[in-house]
Amino acid sequence: IIGEMMMNNRSCICVSAVKPCCRFLISFKRSSLFGLSPLINSSKLRSRKIDARSIRSGVNCRRIALDRNAFCDSESTSWGGAGSRVIIGRASIGRGRGRGRGVLVIPRVASDFRNQSTSSLGSHVNKDKSFEGIFVKPLVFKELEQTEEIPKKESGGDEDAKFGNVGVKGETERVVSQSEAEREAWKLLRGAVVNYCGFPVGTVAANDPGDKQKTLNYDQVFIRDFVPSAYAFLLDGDGEIVRNFLLQTLQLQSWEKTVDCHSPGPGLMPASFKVKSVPLEGNDGSFEECLDADFGESAIGRVSPVDSGLWWIILLRAYGKLTGDYTLQERIDVQTGIKLILKLCLADGFDMFPTLLVTDGSCMIDRRMGIHGHPLEIQALFYSSLRCAREMLNVNDETKNLVAAVNSRLSALSFHIREYYWVDIKKINEIYRYNTEEYSADATNKFNIYPEQIPSWLVDWIPNRGGYFIGNLQPAHMDFRFFTLGNLWAVVSSLGSQEQNEGVMALIEEKWDDLVANMPLKICFPALEQEEWRIITGSDPKNTPWSYHNGGSWPTLLWQFTLACIKMGKLDLAKKAVAVAEKRLKEDQWPEYYDTRSGRFVGKQSRLYQTWTIAGFLASKKLIEQPEKASLLFWEEDYQLLETCVCGLNKSSGKKKNKCSRFTPPRS
Repeated sequence: IIGEMMMNNRSCICVSAVKPCCRFLISFKRSSLFGLSPLINSSKLRSRKIDARSIRSGVNCRRIALDRNAFCDSESTSWGGAGSRVIIGRASIGRGRGRGRGVLVIPRVASDFRNQSTSSLGSHVNKDKSFEGIFVKPLVFKELEQTEEIPKKESGGDEDAKFGNVGVKGETERVVSQSEAEREAWKLLRGAVVNYCGFPVGTVAANDPGDKQKTLNYDQVFIRDFVPSAYAFLLDGDGEIVRNFLLQTLQLQSWEKTVDCHSPGPGLMPASFKVKSVPLEGNDGSFEECLDADFGESAIGRVSPVDSGLWWIILLRAYGKLTGDYTLQERIDVQTGIKLILKLCLADGFDMFPTLLVTDGSCMIDRRMGIHGHPLEIQALFYSSLRCAREMLNVNDETKNLVAAVNSRLSALSFHIREYYWVDIKKINEIYRYNTEEYSADATNKFNIYPEQIPSWLVDWIPNRGGYFIGNLQPAHMDFRFFTLGNLWAVVSSLGSQEQNEGVMALIEEKWDDLVANMPLKICFPALEQEEWRIITGSDPKNTPWSYHNGGSWPTLLWQFTLACIKMGKLDLAKKAVAVAEKRLKEDQWPEYYDTRSGRFVGKQSRLYQTWTIAGFLASKKLIEQPEKASLLFWEEDYQLLETCVCGLNKSSGKKKNKCSRFTPPRS
């Protein structure tokens, strides 16, 4: 597509035409005719300042021949063809030409689901079966008119232009009330924004100017890393970058993923992507932009990112809740993306449990740390994404069976986690007295857990008040480590009962010196040490005791802790944690993680100016400033869901039911 733009202070007009291209980076198993998206002229859309190379003073329309096997369209908010299945986008820029060309390439399309645009093909192309001479009408982007009540900042215009004006609201009162650390954090967050074809699509993982290991992937946009950035932008009133990110990653979902001749399911989301500049043929100084996605085939350990699709669904719901724009989740391609992720997660297998079975390193802890099996973090995100999907899915004849499967899984999963993952001093004493080798449907020790598995540290560590969800559960194995992210999301999503959620927060407060100390929050507690570290991590030199994933302190967990605190009526506890972090983060140059048992040292291999550290701090500050918005981001107990509790299956069998912890009375 050749995009030519005319901009003034209120409007931006984009005229598009179609150009043939035969250069593909990705191939597909199936092909079908691609449908063009409708032209959008919405007052909700806002244009952004585009690089000067992409702006031209004149506007015209072009008539260009089209190859029948590859053609493309444009949509509302991004040059990447947000409404279509544009797989590779390219922005070609030539030196000395005075203008830029935006080129979008569409190879074969992955499935017919995506081809069902909200308008017919005939509204955009003529009826000529040869598809020659297609004319594409201009797209119009309207910028929201600024009112006098929102004054512009006196300075920082050059900075706003540099960062694509992302998240800049210009409210004088808000800027004045910000601390020095907040002002620096916002500047750094905007500086981490990645633009693709002139529009913001995410933030890099880290922007450390002193980082000399450029071979690593910290310059990429990670789905899980972008989530706190997205929340910070959304809470600051800026949804465009989040919308663009959701649509661009949705396009990447349709790529064919192959590692050593094997392809995973079509619903897999990438771990990350990078915008690359590739020289054009002809050696005339021109180059093109394209997206390069990683689905785990380049990751350390070659592990697919199970949590990426779960985070994507959670973020999609948050976007709608905080912006009020529910049209995005209602789009056919977005609905299809949700369904593909769900079908991948709900696929039948050999497992007897409702929890997701994953390998080590498939989530935030992306190295070998003994979390393979059914880790709590994945189960909590899985439960959250199922609740999100149930809210967003359009229910019809095509989806009713899927919605029923979601409801059934939600019921079974919450029962399983509440019954078997929860431990407090009473439960540990019960495990201590377990009989083993029970062969019976009514066995108490259903997973044949040996009492000797109870670690010595836990006996003295577990408080009399409160409890937590263990890290993992498999036959004859319970991982008693406390994993912070999983427990926080169990609270946020109401995976735990009201009593259990209160118990988690009580334990964190009781064990503050272990889990927070000098820097919130421990990713897990305690660390694996000595022989246990050698066997479980494989002697990983990065995951040494009390470092990185092995008991390190991660400031990015602060926003999730803040959200859980607000839900449970403990705002003061969140403020206390944010204050601890704010004292050090700016001075320490926003590190990725901290080392030592109390989090006193900056991590030995920690990247500085880590984006999700910065964004986690900002999202926490925003949530504290606007606690009423937090209610849009967490879930209360679903009592209708409890009515379908799997315990009810025993009603007709005449067997005595076990007491189910799911039926906890609501808090008055």
